[in-house]
Amino acid sequence: MASKLKIFVSLAIVCATLTVSMAGDPDILTDFIVPPNVGGPLDGNFFTFTGMRSLVGAPFPATFKVSKASMAEFPALNGQSVSYAVLQFPSGSVNPPHTHPRASELLFVLMGSLQVGFVDTTNKLFTQTLQQGDIFVFPKGLVHFQFNSDAKNPALAVSGFGSANAGTVSVPNSVFNTTIDNQILALSFKTDVATIQKIKSGFSG
Repeated sequence: MASKLKIFVSLAIVCATLTVSMAGDPDILTDFIVPPNVGGPLDGNFFTFTGMRSLVGAPFPATFKVSKASMAEFPALNGQSVSYAVLQFPSGSVNPPHTHPRASELLFVLMGSLQVGFVDTTNKLFTQTLQQGDIFVFPKGLVHFQFNSDAKNPALAVSGFGSANAGTVSVPNSVFNTTIDNQILALSFKTDVATIQKIKSGFSG
């Protein structure tokens, strides 16, 4: 019986180690991955993404906007462990606290300025005010935000991710736009159900 327990424990440790070592985009055994629905010979078009052309010369949006070039929008990224996003911040707009469970993020400010920050696993907040040309890294999986505090000028940034599908978990949306019981949220945030319901009403519709 003891030997079976040792074998089970050993297998559990091996499985846990493998899971940790694969906690990112898996390596591929080919140069690139072609989706099954792509027919005919490949050319440069498969490796080209033109989805950001619509941003060039277009008026700035009235609210915060993210334009993504991830595996969903650009299938050639599958297996390449990289993706991009263009972030447009009108004056006074915010990218609310969120996480990327599968990738770190490298933010490059192209125009304007941004207040940014992240919270580590000890609840320490790291913040910075970025100017045009500055770069900031958000470690993988940690809650972070960006805010354009300038009342007059917009800001523009590009984010690079170490995954073809970094994922985004919005903290406010995940908490207040789901079916988590109001009583649980009230206890968790040390408030009352009426306050939780009021906050939730802002996310409906």
